[in-house]
Amino acid sequence: MNMNLTLIGQSITFAIFVWFCMKFVWPPIVNALEARRKRIADGLAAADRGRHELELASRRATENLVEAKQKSAEIIAQAEKRASQMIEEAKTAAREEGDRLLAAAKAEIEQESHRAREALRGEVAALVVAGAGRILRREVDAQAHADLLQAIQNEL
Repeated sequence: MNMNLTLIGQSITFAIFVWFCMKFVWPPIVNALEARRKRIADGLAAADRGRHELELASRRATENLVEAKQKSAEIIAQAEKRASQMIEEAKTAAREEGDRLLAAAKAEIEQESHRAREALRGEVAALVVAGAGRILRREVDAQAHADLLQAIQNEL
């Protein structure tokens, strides 16, 4: 092989080019590649964190929904219980009012019955006196025989 000065010059030029590339071109390219690798890794980590947070948020939303349903069921149950209590209280008040009205009506009937008996006793006593007067063919004086008439009235 014939080595000439051109080959040596090309070798020196190539060595300078390699040195120049390693010194000035290669580090920015490596830095750019490293920055891009880091950005991609950070993006993937952020995506994983986002996916995890989304999953946690979904679980929390489901738990909140279940809790809200439970609370609403409790509120409905309490409202139904209170409504039934109010109905029972109204029924009890109505029964008490009915019993009170019934007792008042019975007392009024008893009073009317007592008044009617007293009136009837008085009329029967007057009829007895009139009948006795006819039987005896003379008039019985009501003032004179008040004790006797009172005794007859009490016996009736």
